[in-house]
Formats: sequence, structure tokens, C-alpha cells
Amino acid sequence: MSGEAVILSGKQVAKEIREKLAAEVKELKEKHPQFKPVLAIVQVGGREDSNVYIRMKRKAAEEVGVESQHVKFPRTITEEELVKGVQALNDDPNIHGIIVQLPLDCDAPIDSNKITNTVSPDKDVDGIHEVNAGRLAHGELEGFFIPCTPRGCLELIKRSGVTIAGSRAVVLGRSKIVGSPVSSLLLWNHATVTTCHSKTKDLPSVCREADILVVAIGRPRMVKADWVKPGAVVIDCGINAIPDSTRASGSRLVGDVDFDNVKKVASYITPVPEGVGPMTVAMLISNTVDSAKRCLRESLK
Repeated sequence: MSGEAVILSGKQVAKEIREKLAAEVKELKEKHPQFKPVLAIVQVGGREDSNVYIRMKRKAAEEVGVESQHVKFPRTITEEELVKGVQALNDDPNIHGIIVQLPLDCDAPIDSNKITNTVSPDKDVDGIHEVNAGRLAHGELEGFFIPCTPRGCLELIKRSGVTIAGSRAVVLGRSKIVGSPVSSLLLWNHATVTTCHSKTKDLPSVCREADILVVAIGRPRMVKADWVKPGAVVIDCGINAIPDSTRASGSRLVGDVDFDNVKKVASYITPVPEGVGPMTVAMLISNTVDSAKRCLRESLK
């Protein structure tokens, strides 16, 4: 080994996943002309960062042959009106996946959990409805939607070739969207998992025990080289903008891991950007195609 980690390019793996999905969708459309996967993206307001993410999702959908509908609501919408809007999408048999772009950019406070739980679990391609979250927590691994970022992380870990079963895995962060579901996925793939958070004592020494280290804490370059066991697989879910006067934008993106130094210790590492981010989008489209396939199977019964 050259002494530096192999870079796990989420950008490259996501491209392979999209190409495979595109071939599958094309074949299904030829066999079954009624097969038309549709993803609805619900947005409240017009935050520019949300607009960027939505464009990325729509572009990936288009590449695969999935139609996307951008369902925009004004900032002035009430919680009750938004619930009704989501329920209308639940009731539309031509829509297979629904995601709610967070954060909601609204004038009056709206409970985002209530909105994401209004999405039918059968169309919850983000995998964040409490029913789907509960199924994962209870060890089910198929027949429902697994959250996109954790699913992307698992795929990248598998691409490293590390044996998950029996490995020590440490997950930094316990968010509902990344940390907690990643811990569950690794646990039910038979790793021994430690979940860390802001109250964890002696974080560096806990991290040093990890064969697989997944970091999702939203702190730029917090994880240093001396936190990492030599030869560990490091998955960085962080995406943080830091000032950079050499860039036209005045900033650049970094992860939660000190990439330049950690890559000298790890065996595999994901970059930021072009690591976990593209995988999240690819898994969203994959979940949408799965939902459309399930509807097709039911229609053919």
C-alpha cells in the first residue's frame, strides 16, 4: 500500500448506480408501457441552498428515466394547508415517491416532523417516516424504504471490501436522518456499534477502536488523524462551508474529518464533496424506482 487511503468516490459509485437503474427503467418501460416512475419534491419557500439540492435530485431522476414534479408552496402557507397538499400527493396513484425538502422556509412555524410523517410510508422514499424508522430500528432490512444517506454510506462501506459482520463500528452523531439509522444498519449487518454524541466522554479514544468510522456531526474537520485506528474505513457525512479567499465564492466545502491528514492513516476514506452526497441522491432515485416497481407488480396481480 502506498501509505495513503484509497478514496471511495461517491461520485463514481453513484454514476454506476444511476446507469444500472437507467437500464432497468428502460427495460421495464419497454415491457410495460404503463410503467412511469414519478418523484414529487415538496418545497415551501425558496431557499437557495434548497433550490440547488432540488436541481441535483431532478437531474439525477431525469438521467434514470424518472419523472420529477417540483411541488412549490409559498412561504405564507399554514401547517394545515401543507398537510392537505401532502395528502393530495399520497392519494395520487401516479406518484410513487414523495420527499419534503427541509428546512421549510415559511412565515408561520410548521412542525416539519408532522409534515414528513404525513407522507405515506409507502411513498416515503427519504425513509424518514416514523413507521419506516421503526422498522429499521427493529432489524427489518427489506420491504420498506431505508434512509438515503445511511443506505449510501453502507454501499460505500461494502465497496471498501471490509467485512462488516464482527467489525467494530463507531458512529459520530445520532440524528434521525443519518447517525441513528446508520447505527441501526450497521448493527443489523452484524457490526458491534458504538454511537457517540455531544455527551460522549473521551471521544478520540472511542473513535480509535473503530474498524469502520462514520462521522455525521456538522463540525468542520473535527476528526483528526490521531482519532483514527490505522487501516480504518472512514465515511464522512459532513458538509460544511468554510471561508476560503482563494475561491471566487469566498468559501469551500469540507467534511467533518480532517481529510488531508486522516487519509494518511485510514485504509479507505470518502472525500467531501463527491463522497456521501452523490450517493444520497442516487439512493433517493433507487428508492423511487423500487416504489414504482412495487406499484407495477400490484397492478399486474
